[in-house]
Amino acid sequence: MKPEIALHLDLHRKMLTIRKFETLVARLYSGGEIPGFVHLCIGQEATAVGVCSCLEKSDFITSTHRGHGHLIAKGGDVKRMMAELFAKRTGYCKGKGGSMHIADPSLGILGANGIVGGGLPMSVGAGYSARLRQSGQVAVAFFGDGATNEGTFHESMNMAAAWKLPVVFVCENNNFGVGTRYDRVVGQTDIAKRAIGYGMPGVPVDGNDVLAVREAAQQAIDRARAGEGPTLLVCRTWRHRGHFEGEVVGYWDPQELAEWKQKDPITRLASVLEAEGVSSGVLAEAEPEVDQLLDRAVEYARSSPPPAPEEALQDLYREVTS
Repeated sequence: MKPEIALHLDLHRKMLTIRKFETLVARLYSGGEIPGFVHLCIGQEATAVGVCSCLEKSDFITSTHRGHGHLIAKGGDVKRMMAELFAKRTGYCKGKGGSMHIADPSLGILGANGIVGGGLPMSVGAGYSARLRQSGQVAVAFFGDGATNEGTFHESMNMAAAWKLPVVFVCENNNFGVGTRYDRVVGQTDIAKRAIGYGMPGVPVDGNDVLAVREAAQQAIDRARAGEGPTLLVCRTWRHRGHFEGEVVGYWDPQELAEWKQKDPITRLASVLEAEGVSSGVLAEAEPEVDQLLDRAVEYARSSPPPAPEEALQDLYREVTS
């Protein structure tokens, strides 16, 4: 098999895993098995997979409240993720973080974040650390279009540009901040142009084309690793679900949603693979394998114990030794 086709199959499988994970979580949440709030990234899989496919295990990412896809794309364990969503002790944060706060420093995952724009300054700190240590690592900040009007966006972009830090800013522009269209709250709707004011490249990308995302991300990551400073990638996409599960969506045109579903990132890559000679049967073989993986994750989460009450105040501080 040609290396390019093997890569494309891997990208397809990762996007399929994210889609099936999120679809399963929606069902479990509606059945009352998952507490708290859940924000799904169905439809946005190409950005997470395209960017993270260019990263090393030691590279950093910061995520958002809609972060399950980022975590899976960076190598997160779906069993520990599911356990965390179930608020179980075997989860990534021992059941104390839930959907919006999963972290795994061993994979460079510095944390999903319930605060809009909260991960941006964290990525700058990680980039600064990498430069001081001369480690060659890169930090990627994922955020939505709603975060581009937060102070942390501007402060982080400015600091990263001024110090030429190895940071890549990745805006997943799904057109809505909660239920407000982006074009209602800004005078300049082209987010990529904002990079000009900070002296860094601003690159608009088709966020539903995983190969286009990967190409743009690779250039930005290579640039950061070479000491040439940060890049802003703006990936235009659309989420297929509401802002959170259980929301009644009345703020978008159903026809517009239908048009975006025609640009589904998984279907688009499948078409590329079929043009490369990969049969639909080969692609279908991944479906039961992913289903079994996720079934085991749910079984693991259901059978895991909840955290004990006396554990509530544990892990608040990290001991520092001299």
